[in-house]
Amino acid sequence: MARPEKEAIVKEVAEILQNAKSVFVTDFEGLNVEQMNQFRRKCRDASVEYRVIKNTLARLAAQKVGRDEMVEYFQGPSAIAYSFDDPSAPARIITEFAKKAEKPAIKMSIYEGHFYGPEKVKQIASLPSKDVLIGQVVATLNCPINNFVGSLRALIQKFVLTLDSVREAKEKS
Repeated sequence: MARPEKEAIVKEVAEILQNAKSVFVTDFEGLNVEQMNQFRRKCRDASVEYRVIKNTLARLAAQKVGRDEMVEYFQGPSAIAYSFDDPSAPARIITEFAKKAEKPAIKMSIYEGHFYGPEKVKQIASLPSKDVLIGQVVATLNCPINNFVGSLRALIQKFVLTLDSVREAKEKS
């Protein structure tokens, strides 16, 4: 590969490391072509990019953006899975696929700007998607309002029932 092409790749990977909401470095060794194609398809469906990258270029990109803690993880067959939309999507896709094929294995991750080793990935993968989290927050905020409306409705219902009882009592007498 010519030097300008390598520089362009380093620049592109550095931009990914800086701007992506999450980046997961994986070891894809042991996946055959069919499994790799299935995995990439699942990634595309979830708006996750998956890219095999040369370790030397990845190390240079990591150093360029000040992510020196990543350098030691770029050994052996390495690829990066990243997302600009949903930060937990790559972790979910990787762990779901790894349940069947036992690969790819996650070496490390950058999640919302923070470095995490492979032990934290299971926690990240268990996080719900952004849309689900927003729905949960809205439901939580809506709960006190619903309770207040229910209390008002109960008060009005009691008042109406009391008035009805008074009306019935007057009609009988």
